[in-house]
Amino acid sequence: MNREPLWCSLDAMLLKENKPLAPFTTFGIGGPARWFAEAASEEDIAEAETWAREHGAPLFVLGGGSNLLVSDAGFSGLALRVALRGIAAANDAEQKIYSVAAGEDWDGFVERAVRDNCAGVECLAGIPGTVGGTPVQNVGAYGQEVASSIERVRAYDLQGHAFVELNAAECGFAYRRSRFNSTDRGRFIVTRVDYRLTHGGAPTLRYADLQRAFADGSKTASLADVAGAVRRIRQSKGMLLVEGDPNCRSAGSFFKNPVVTNELLQQIAAGIGVQPPRFPAGPDPENVGRSKIPAAWLIEQSGFAKGYALGAAGVSSRHTLALINRGGATAAEIMALAAQITGAVEAKFGIQLEMEPVLVGFE
Repeated sequence: MNREPLWCSLDAMLLKENKPLAPFTTFGIGGPARWFAEAASEEDIAEAETWAREHGAPLFVLGGGSNLLVSDAGFSGLALRVALRGIAAANDAEQKIYSVAAGEDWDGFVERAVRDNCAGVECLAGIPGTVGGTPVQNVGAYGQEVASSIERVRAYDLQGHAFVELNAAECGFAYRRSRFNSTDRGRFIVTRVDYRLTHGGAPTLRYADLQRAFADGSKTASLADVAGAVRRIRQSKGMLLVEGDPNCRSAGSFFKNPVVTNELLQQIAAGIGVQPPRFPAGPDPENVGRSKIPAAWLIEQSGFAKGYALGAAGVSSRHTLALINRGGATAAEIMALAAQITGAVEAKFGIQLEMEPVLVGFE
């Protein structure tokens, strides 16, 4: 039964009933939340958690909505949008520590750091979403990830009903992972992230696309140059939010680049007659003898070209790693396309692709 949205009081916050969630996501897909509230302070977060617990309502924390797919049925509990704001900076020798509230726009913070000539996040320019989501996914791109710059994460512990501060080691960072989205998924609500950046540091130029952008050696690349190049590359791949671009109605990279054994890579090469592209899996001991293989390459080799469509869902016309809402797509259509792709990749290469977006409201 459809109900008209209603407002009721949650002391400092307004609690809205049957609030559509699609407008809060970059996909533009999803049904309503049974209850919805915005938290502008840590006190609001604690109060909302108490309300949800006392009313037996599941709690989902909504940030920038850029790595999220909401089901067509919506969410049956309380969707809490974290809207804490503020950035504070403190000098520490040749480094600067930024304490950034979870509701701050991530790309806005990157711009601030680059403007301050502080290195460490310049390759993460143009990534949509809010600061609070960066430690959860260990956001990374173009040769950097936030794990290398995060000093501390402040969060509300839903088990202990108290605010805690975790250093980088306690966050359990790995490739696109942290304790927040793995062993302790759903336990913490991030309220602030502290980043340690290097004042006057050199930009990171590990990624091939970036190296090519500055290959002529005509000038020394500044942090601003690199951040600008990253945004141009992202836009060329449909990974930069641009008004009116249908390729932007997505959750960014829908699949993670799988880490595979070098033996499997050789088997793939023998089967198709060419060496598949690969790059280092990372320094973790568990990655010895393993490499990352681009999920986009696997998808293309499995028969899904740019622009492939399945109903109103589709593959981006600029990058096969992004699934898009071509206009009026449902979550069911996106999931059907994802299943079609993962099934084809596994059948051809024996590799199971892992979805990157957070799924909300799915059984």
